[in-house]
Amino acid sequence: MSEGATMTDPAADSADRPSGAAAAPPSTRPPRWWLLLGRDRAAAVAAVILAVVFLVALFGRLFIGDRAVRQDLRASLRPPSLDHGFYGLLGTDVLGRSVLARLVDAAGTTLSVAVPAVLCSLLIGSALGLWAGYHGGLRENVAMRVADVILSFPSLLIAVVVLYVFAPSAMNIVLILAIARVPVYLRTARAESAELRSRLFVDAARTFGTPSRNIIIRHILPIALPTLLTVATLDFCFVMLTESSLSFLGIGIQPPEVSWGLMVAQGRQYLQTAWWIAVLPGVAIVLTTVSATVLAAWVRLATDPAQRWRLTLPRKRRGDRAAVPSEMIA
Repeated sequence: MSEGATMTDPAADSADRPSGAAAAPPSTRPPRWWLLLGRDRAAAVAAVILAVVFLVALFGRLFIGDRAVRQDLRASLRPPSLDHGFYGLLGTDVLGRSVLARLVDAAGTTLSVAVPAVLCSLLIGSALGLWAGYHGGLRENVAMRVADVILSFPSLLIAVVVLYVFAPSAMNIVLILAIARVPVYLRTARAESAELRSRLFVDAARTFGTPSRNIIIRHILPIALPTLLTVATLDFCFVMLTESSLSFLGIGIQPPEVSWGLMVAQGRQYLQTAWWIAVLPGVAIVLTTVSATVLAAWVRLATDPAQRWRLTLPRKRRGDRAAVPSEMIA
């Protein structure tokens, strides 16, 4: 060994290394979604509220039985109190029916209209939009003109006219709202597909002879899906408010069925004497729509790799444009 060569002792080297330094390189694996959700208090609270609403809508009717329609005129217009048992917690209406039981029953009715309408419009509009945007040409022009024609009429106006002509029912409301909201997803999916069809990975798949259907499903849809889901979450709020408006006007859900909008309509004449009949279902509508809006904003950040780092920052530094990770700077 030459005289100028030096030998390094691994033990001495590890002793000189700072205690906070890691032996292995830091993992680049993104944090799991529930960890990101836990970092955002507003989104976590919104997720909990929506989960409670959906659980109540799915399983609440198994526990309340017929209490939503059971009448007791001796208990008419009782204020919210614990003195009359659990189902008297939120008071009673003019016929002595439990407002709590009716809220639970109405949650199932409202979501049974909003969720199928959003899912139908999402599936139909996204499929047509991705197909039209990928192929372009005449198919794209025809799809966009049809969407423009439907969007030229306000959704609420179309629903009012159709429900006045046909019998108001939950099925008719779902069909009308689903058709009226298809252009929203069609235009969004068409824009995503038209932008992605010129990408290098799409050209490579096309060069290797991959069928168009497989390219759309395997390569374009996964990238466009986060945007479509965000639009669907926001559209859920619009559809639920539209259903509540139709029920409030008397052309939506009809008695003996009950929805939150119908409860507001039935309790508006008792606002001065029994405010809880109309205010509590209105609060349920507001909480559900606001929670869905907050969660939609969080989902958009969580599913976007270029924006996900914002959710990993400490709460006091979120929104600070200067706090950009070094690896995001070119």
